[in-house]
Amino acid sequence: MSVSRVYSAQTSLLTVTIIQVETDLSRGLYAFSVVGLPDKAVEEAKDRVGAAIKNSGLTSPKSKNQKVVISLAPASEKKEGASFDLAIALSYLLAAEEIDFDPEGKLFLGELSLDGTLRPIRGALPIARFAKDAGFKEIYVPKDNAKEAALIEGFEVYGVESLQDLLKHLSGEKLIAKAPRTIFKSITKSGGSDFSDVRGQERAKRGLLIAAAGGHNVAMYGPPGTGKTMLAKAFAGILPELSFDEALEATSIYSVAGVLGGFITEAPFRAPHHTSSYVSLVGGGTTPRPGEITLAHRGVLFMDEFPEFERRVIESLRQPLEEKYISVPQIPGRCHPGRRHESMPVRELRLQGQTLRLQPRCFAKIQEEDERTDR
Repeated sequence: MSVSRVYSAQTSLLTVTIIQVETDLSRGLYAFSVVGLPDKAVEEAKDRVGAAIKNSGLTSPKSKNQKVVISLAPASEKKEGASFDLAIALSYLLAAEEIDFDPEGKLFLGELSLDGTLRPIRGALPIARFAKDAGFKEIYVPKDNAKEAALIEGFEVYGVESLQDLLKHLSGEKLIAKAPRTIFKSITKSGGSDFSDVRGQERAKRGLLIAAAGGHNVAMYGPPGTGKTMLAKAFAGILPELSFDEALEATSIYSVAGVLGGFITEAPFRAPHHTSSYVSLVGGGTTPRPGEITLAHRGVLFMDEFPEFERRVIESLRQPLEEKYISVPQIPGRCHPGRRHESMPVRELRLQGQTLRLQPRCFAKIQEEDERTDR
């Protein structure tokens, strides 16, 4: 019996933490426990891991009289989700001496199904960015996440289909091909509103062009049916193209939120309904997720029928306007030492007077002349 250590990671909103998965085996009646502030999904990993190991042709932990202790360090950090399954399985197999490989410099992510195949996870892109900076040389992710993680250059990304395939790769029996580097391409999406769809309203178009060039906000008000909403939807299409780093920021946010349908190559456009709750706009919740303010990072947050939003929702815009980021108080059990809030990057937003519609635009700084105009 021995002790083993394998590396994994998790995201807490937009913060990435490296998790050390340690396994200790000792003689005694069968017991499988996971320590280190695991949530229900992590605790249930013992059943998923046991079935995946058995169906991959190895000896299941449940068939042995032994006490298995899985420690997820740091113990003070709450562990959530099923992305530790793959690391837990490898850590156990290392401790049981059923496999042999060097885990240093390798990061393992993925949820195991009962037959040993890997399911995709959230946050693969920000984890890959952090892993490279932390000095890891290889990262193993579910095959569905490989293209996303391969946006980061400078280290090796492997897309894994099943636990059995990974074991063959680590033993040298059958190597998994490295995921090719994903090339960033700026793609203009077809469809949606365009300035050419709006007849007239030359003054409004001119104002939107100035706002797009200078990174300002736009407030539009007037009678129904004059094209305000159509112009607002077309506004995102005239914003400057996202650079590679900006696109990575936006894509990372959507990856953590679990709503990534493809790489974000152009300015995001978010238009929450006026009945949207405070949490859906600001973010947070029992399982903290980025809200609409954060999802509009590097793009447009369009709030149609602005007066219809709840007062609490409108008041929540004050802090992002002043501090240039949105800060969400953490729920009990998620507090980090020396840190009371999770920060989600959102460029500064500005409100302009008493308006019926609001379209905040993320931008770098506010010029003094614009501030005087707003007053």
